[in-house]
Amino acid sequence: MNDRPVVSVCIANYNGLGVIEDCIASVYAQNLDFSVEIIIHDDASTDGSVAYIRNCYPDVKLIESTQNVGFCIANNRMVESAAGEYLLLLNNDAALYPDALTSLYKAARGISKAAIFSLPQYDFDTGELLDIGSFVDPFLNPVPNMDPKRGEVAMVMGACLWISKSLWQKLGGFPEWFNSLAEDLYLCCSARLAGHPVRTLGTSGYRHRVGSSFGGGNVQQGKLFTTRHRRSLSERNKTFVIAICNPLSLLIWLLPLHLVLIHLEGLLLTLIKGDADIWKEIYAPLFPALWCQRKRLVSLRQSVQAQRKISLSNWLVVFSWVPWKLRILVRYGLPNFT
Repeated sequence: MNDRPVVSVCIANYNGLGVIEDCIASVYAQNLDFSVEIIIHDDASTDGSVAYIRNCYPDVKLIESTQNVGFCIANNRMVESAAGEYLLLLNNDAALYPDALTSLYKAARGISKAAIFSLPQYDFDTGELLDIGSFVDPFLNPVPNMDPKRGEVAMVMGACLWISKSLWQKLGGFPEWFNSLAEDLYLCCSARLAGHPVRTLGTSGYRHRVGSSFGGGNVQQGKLFTTRHRRSLSERNKTFVIAICNPLSLLIWLLPLHLVLIHLEGLLLTLIKGDADIWKEIYAPLFPALWCQRKRLVSLRQSVQAQRKISLSNWLVVFSWVPWKLRILVRYGLPNFT
């Protein structure tokens, strides 16, 4: 790997000692005719990750944080130090197929406008196809795309997200006050509003141990498992994205409806599960969070909407109108909080 990489692979790591070897090895195993650098931000791990990376992969550019700062800050720091024309944000619990970077590079070079790209996502252990990017429902819940011919999507997961550094800088990167979760949704929504496509390729792919890097958010034996902390951040940050990115004609009725329904959901889950912590930890903090972040939300909304280049109809073209949580409820029942 030379001093002028074409692609910077950015891997955020926190206590990933058991998974990061597969991730790094998959980058080194790529079939390439261009140069790549690997940047890892270690988020104050306590499992020996830093020593392992330093000893086993001395070519990796390692950024060691003395504090746990979260996924958004970690990626912003890596991008700031990246020398590549293109960036690939890659989870430490993901592993690329051998032709992944070549496929993404060819797609990026073959389009006239800067875009966000990703690849089909497969379960790490079973090989089951999880999604080919995602559409979103009206409340910006990701709805997995399973059609390889539907390349234009609403968002791709931050577990494997390709973007040019120039587009990242134009969009301003991840809002650091999000901390973690839904930052990929925000970036893809802001890119689409600014007229930059979000696409997934129908070929190649990556394997992903869903939930291992943050906990929860996966299906086990036909049941959905998550954590209250993960659900709290997810619901808060999706609400932030609704407030920031939706065109005004949609926002004025969608945000109030969302807030009513999300709190009704919280009350029902709390009563049915008989667990008051569900309300206290996930749903009760939502209004205070909106109030505390109101100035940031207004400022970022003004910035994002000022760059808007697409019509409302184009914004909605990648929406799926059946609420995803209803589909999940029918398929898996109520979520289990661990």
